[in-house]
Amino acid sequence: MLSGIIFLPSLSATPDPFCALFKLADWKQTIQTDGPPNAIVAFVHGFSDHCNAYYDFFPTLTSYGIEVRALDQRGWGRSVTNKASRGRTGKTEVVMSDLHSFVTSIFDSVKSTASSDTNASPPATPVFIMGHSKGGAEVLYYALNSSLDVPPICGVLAYSPLIALHPSTRPWNLTVFMGRIASRVLPKFQLVQPLNENLMSRDKRVCEEWRQDPLCHDTGTLEGMAGMLDRGTWLDSEHAGKAGQYKGPIWVCHGSADEVNSYEASRRFVERLESDDKTFKSYQGAYHKLHAEPEGVKEALAKDVAEWILKRCGSAVGGGGV
Repeated sequence: MLSGIIFLPSLSATPDPFCALFKLADWKQTIQTDGPPNAIVAFVHGFSDHCNAYYDFFPTLTSYGIEVRALDQRGWGRSVTNKASRGRTGKTEVVMSDLHSFVTSIFDSVKSTASSDTNASPPATPVFIMGHSKGGAEVLYYALNSSLDVPPICGVLAYSPLIALHPSTRPWNLTVFMGRIASRVLPKFQLVQPLNENLMSRDKRVCEEWRQDPLCHDTGTLEGMAGMLDRGTWLDSEHAGKAGQYKGPIWVCHGSADEVNSYEASRRFVERLESDDKTFKSYQGAYHKLHAEPEGVKEALAKDVAEWILKRCGSAVGGGGV
């Protein structure tokens, strides 16, 4: 993944105007259910991705009564207004702060909705967080290693998470070492990291659509790449899941033929996890974008996710919801 990088001109070290732009703009979308939702999922996309690239996955979840709220992360999708803002995610502290703001805004909105009718006392709506690839690692890190005051989420789901890169795409240790040094000197330095579209899905149409999508720009910054790898390194360590404030349900899944992120790292993470409610789901022969995989995988993913969430809604309403 980090081989064959293409460097872009260095950006100015002046205060980042994109930071203010991101905070002021609304890059979220909500896919609503027909009636009151049984649960709400806060969804976080991956690297070189955006929240409008998930095909039927979100609408399928809503058919189960699960509302989906997603956003284009800082530096990705519709939040990008020019080439200078591509991939400018910021350090891990910024990434976690953005995610925290997103999640807490959902809790605030549900509380506001619940209190808008003074004659009714609707049941709490359980809120779950979910992410794909880089976003999968982010939601796990947020729940388990964040210093922020994480609200009472009822479950964490991650698929194809970037805990470790697949051995075939993993950079040399020297490359990583030099990149970390460079990130301290030129943190905002942009680089294009071309991904192999053929590794995304076994559906060639999906691969071609991803390659041609202008919002999937393959661009990151040195500090963003370093933070992404550091979060994965922590998740792949013995410390993961032992020091975090979150001790609730966690569901992780991975395609066994994923050559972008490591299947074994995901399995290892769940094995080490200290939780009474943890699940690792394997999709045999599946590639990286499980939500766009053929041969019944995308349908199975949506069904498995929905059933896992709904099974936990009863206890969540009584104790962990909004």
